[in-house]
Amino acid sequence: MTQPRTVLVVGGGAAGNAVTILLRRAGLAVDLIEAKDDWNATAGSGITLQGNALRVLRELGVWEQVEASGYAFGSVGITTPDGTVLHVQDDLRTGGDDLPATVGMQRPRLQQILIDAVRASGASVRLGTRAKSLDQDADGVTARFTDGTEGRYDLVIAADGLSSATRAAIGITARPEPTGMAIWRVAAPRPAGVVRTDLAYGGPAYIAGYCPTSEDTIYAYVVESNRDRASIPPETYAEEMRRLASAYGGFWPEITEHITDPAKVNYTWFDRMLVEGSWHRGRVVLVGDAAHCCPPTLAQGAALSLEDAFVLAGMLTASDTWDEALFQGYYERRIRRVRPVVEASVQIGRWQLDGVRDADVPGLMGRTMAMLRELP
Repeated sequence: MTQPRTVLVVGGGAAGNAVTILLRRAGLAVDLIEAKDDWNATAGSGITLQGNALRVLRELGVWEQVEASGYAFGSVGITTPDGTVLHVQDDLRTGGDDLPATVGMQRPRLQQILIDAVRASGASVRLGTRAKSLDQDADGVTARFTDGTEGRYDLVIAADGLSSATRAAIGITARPEPTGMAIWRVAAPRPAGVVRTDLAYGGPAYIAGYCPTSEDTIYAYVVESNRDRASIPPETYAEEMRRLASAYGGFWPEITEHITDPAKVNYTWFDRMLVEGSWHRGRVVLVGDAAHCCPPTLAQGAALSLEDAFVLAGMLTASDTWDEALFQGYYERRIRRVRPVVEASVQIGRWQLDGVRDADVPGLMGRTMAMLRELP
């Protein structure tokens, strides 16, 4: 009997978990290593999953759990800072008409669903482990790990995120760059009237918004110009977010009452990055945030990462030959889709930073989302 191909997946976020599930389903031997001991099972507040992300989650076999755990909706409201609704726009169903336009979820719940699916797939998982070195030759990669072990693989998939150590180790010099904006996020109880994402433009921040993540919860966020992180002690995070949020009306007073615990408030700069030319060196291939990132102005970060995993796994399992042509083909297929999303996400933020009042934000968003309705 022929031995199955062996793959090392570095990183257990959305992209790493997804590609592991798909490759295991095809019968490949997969080792997944994750640097965090807890597999990021409690990190983050909420996540907005649009239809093209849901389409991949359905392919992973977890759509029913996602549907049951999240909150589906199909529109976005635009409000004034005092909460007056100016316009409600139907969202495009980028995953097809048989899936909701959008599902909001608690990020830890999505991660747990994917963790459970990885475990069920039979993949070998080691937590609290990093790749110390990757030595390549014509036939594969020898990986040495921080726990003192080593392994031999036909392919290494780097899914270790924005600050990917694997990306740097294989000589790709691209690094994330700040766009000038930052976001405050917090999870909170869902006010009874919150049934979609609402976005308030203006006031002391560029955007104040919220998204339902279950029948009982939402995550709320406020976007401002980025500040020196050292100037904001973590113990003041709740106070700082509450100060910004208190200027907004509508459901915001009820939400703001729950912004009390600084440990539950997340402050993050917006970054952009797009690795150009190729997403591989030899038999080490990048997926997800290790290859690209953009501001969440289009809420496409997780969706693009899941799509990377879906496309790469499909190409690997359909080919008898894993070679330069296959890996370059993966890049060329993905870059055509990822680049417009990164550029549009950055442009929307730039227009806000520059105070451009006649910017065609709806037009740019509509064109980009229409492209995403096509299969990746």
